[in-house]
Amino acid sequence: MEEEPTWAELLVGLLLMVAVPTVIGGTVLLSVIGLTMWVTAPLRRRRRDRRA
Repeated sequence: MEEEPTWAELLVGLLLMVAVPTVIGGTVLLSVIGLTMWVTAPLRRRRRDRRA
């Protein structure tokens, strides 16, 4: 017969299930934001030069 998991084991399992998608999603989101800023930097620089 199998033992019931304790509340601590359940909590650790829940935290792992929540942490993995959060870390992966956060990494993807920050990568997309960073790439967007990097790609649009020359355009922003050009606009700033025109105003001066």
